Amino acid sequence: MKLHLIGVAFMSAALLMSCREKSTEEKVAEAAEAVSEDARVSVSDAMSAMKKVAEQAEESQKNGPVETVDFRALKELLPADADGLARKSATGEKTGAMGFKISTANAEYANEDRSERIDLSIVDAGGTGAMMGMAAWSMIDVDKETENGYEKTGKMGDHKSYEKYDNSGKDGEIAMLIKNRFVVTAKGRGVSMDKIKAALEDIDLDKLADMK
Repeated sequence: MKLHLIGVAFMSAALLMSCREKSTEEKVAEAAEAVSEDARVSVSDAMSAMKKVAEQAEESQKNGPVETVDFRALKELLPADADGLARKSATGEKTGAMGFKISTANAEYANEDRSERIDLSIVDAGGTGAMMGMAAWSMIDVDKETENGYEKTGKMGDHKSYEKYDNSGKDGEIAMLIKNRFVVTAKGRGVSMDKIKAALEDIDLDKLADMK
């Protein structure tokens, strides 16, 4: 799934940066269609916000690609345990295509029988149009509640956030957009949303925000 989302992100960036004969609106529409399946973002709902991102991405292209933070530095921000769950693995990588690079660090945390699990990830998309594939939720407002759980966008501190939780399966996730370039995500299974949030807050977000 992670590789698929990275592929979507690169597709979004490519659509935004290519075909200068097309209008910004046309490129935004194509990018929205590329990410809508995973992010559930419709072209009409996301158009105004995505247009702004498209303009920022085109400006970034004029100034040249932004070098992403080394994934090893991102890995160092991942805590040794996530709200009491021991870290089982930690990985990192840098991928690139068409002049764009994305750095990613991931860690898995679980109890002994793995009935409780939390995955943390930090992604640096360099503030390019690839962000449209990584955090399409940051461009819309969502507030949905059912008998089984909820899904909503909002803010944690100064950062745009997205969270979703299913009460029946005790599965959920929360993501934050930092400085319009870093996406921090915590996904949990068999745990409460409070525990997922606590795990995400174990990451030094201030230090992440200062990285260049």
